[in-house]
Amino acid sequence: MAARAGKSQEMDPGIWGHLPVELLEHVLSFLPLKSFFNLLCTCKRFKSLIYSPSFLAKYSPSSSSSSSSSSSPALSSFLLLSHPQFYRHRLPLYDSAIGNWRNLSLTCSILLPYTATTAITLLSAANGLLCFSLPNSSSFLVCNLLVGSSRVLQFPGYPFAFEMLTLVPAPDGYKIFMIASGSSSNNAWVYDSGVHSWREFQGFDPTLSDNCHQGVYCNGVLYFCTSEPFSVVCFDLESGVWDRSVVELPGELTFVKLVSDGEGKLYLVGGIGRNGISKSMKLWELEGENWVLVESLPEFMCQKLVSVCYHNYEHVYCFWHQETICVCCYTWPEILYYKVARRTWHWLPKCPSLPDKWSCGFRWFSFVPELYAQV
Repeated sequence: MAARAGKSQEMDPGIWGHLPVELLEHVLSFLPLKSFFNLLCTCKRFKSLIYSPSFLAKYSPSSSSSSSSSSSPALSSFLLLSHPQFYRHRLPLYDSAIGNWRNLSLTCSILLPYTATTAITLLSAANGLLCFSLPNSSSFLVCNLLVGSSRVLQFPGYPFAFEMLTLVPAPDGYKIFMIASGSSSNNAWVYDSGVHSWREFQGFDPTLSDNCHQGVYCNGVLYFCTSEPFSVVCFDLESGVWDRSVVELPGELTFVKLVSDGEGKLYLVGGIGRNGISKSMKLWELEGENWVLVESLPEFMCQKLVSVCYHNYEHVYCFWHQETICVCCYTWPEILYYKVARRTWHWLPKCPSLPDKWSCGFRWFSFVPELYAQV
């Protein structure tokens, strides 16, 4: 009787193939995200679920691979730290949903075939996609690490030097913007994933600021800052036309950085002072034809930022991440960030796994995994 009872508790594997779709999706929605993706290669039906809106709607928040917070979303948002000395491109992740560093860093298995033969560099991130440079093979690698997909894009020419590369989300995929460097023309190049081709456009005459980390995308346009005297110029990704903003910038600026929330709002982070020395730092928002002051950085925090960058503001860059404005420096492993909703400034502490001897080369990115991001 005991043996018969034990046998009756075993489930026939064939039952899985006959379960209603709704019930199967409900059962799988309780799996940790990492376990679910391990199942994708075992069954075509499982793999098709990542394209099923009904399944994604069922996906349980408590199924997140991090068990430290049951309220964190299944697909968390991260601050991703890149550094030239990370072994095999091990990328530490700060989980902004739970406010802590992940125990497991992001190891880019997609990149392993390339790391043995070439040095690769993370250049830009947007809409769940990462764009790496493969200089020895004169190409870029765009990948979605969440689903393990990637695409190699050849440079538009050879040899080809570039700067200010920006990965931009588009309705039918993504676009990559960059400016050709090392030539007098400084022409702009745009790759469109919808047609899988590059287009060349005329460059902008005034020299863009040497401290431009990348362009700032807002309402179909990329915004850049010029060198002193500071001004804002923009590039229309569809028409390829450059234009200069007529909105007057605040006075006594020592540096200018732009940030966009991706939904139509444009912000300006700037130092205030004289002779290239910042005495304070302020945040403005573009409202109509005016830059409206939003907040000033507390003096003691400004002193730390200035001491970190040693007034070399080309090392400073900014980006938007989940309702926060992040201010970073290539020579400092921490992030100064501003919570827009709370109107408060904070420092994100250094990653515990970083060696103390590393003093430069820190590049931060906003990484929000996206299942539907196509390469």
